[in-house]
Amino acid sequence: MPLVDDCVFCRILKGEIPCTKIYEDDMVLAFLDIAPFNPGHTVIIPKEHQHSSTALDVEYLKAIIAVAPKIGAALMRATGAEGFNIFQNNGRVAGQTVPHVHFHVVPRFADDGVIIYSAGKKYNNTDEMTAVADKVKAALKI
Repeated sequence: MPLVDDCVFCRILKGEIPCTKIYEDDMVLAFLDIAPFNPGHTVIIPKEHQHSSTALDVEYLKAIIAVAPKIGAALMRATGAEGFNIFQNNGRVAGQTVPHVHFHVVPRFADDGVIIYSAGKKYNNTDEMTAVADKVKAALKI
């Protein structure tokens, strides 16, 4: 899919908006997030506009997943972080603020105050859990 004029990440790819590049190859660009959870917080984007990971060509997903842990390890070495998160928000209700698929790599430190998880919910019983699993398997189109 071609780049989109009103997409901030497409504008970065076109060179219209500057970014602080961390990594670039033929398929992906990684750059520092301008509103980081922690210093070094990196965003990895495909060099193709897609709003959702569900629509993105599998080769782009492979390229992103191949580089994300390498960036995470480099962030740990560079910042002294004790770990890192890799995550992707898919859709506005999931926290996606830019409608161009992107993955975050966030260096983590003890007591850094970054909270990107919530209290888990529980199924009422195993029958409910099985019913949900059955619906997902029926909807899965691989």
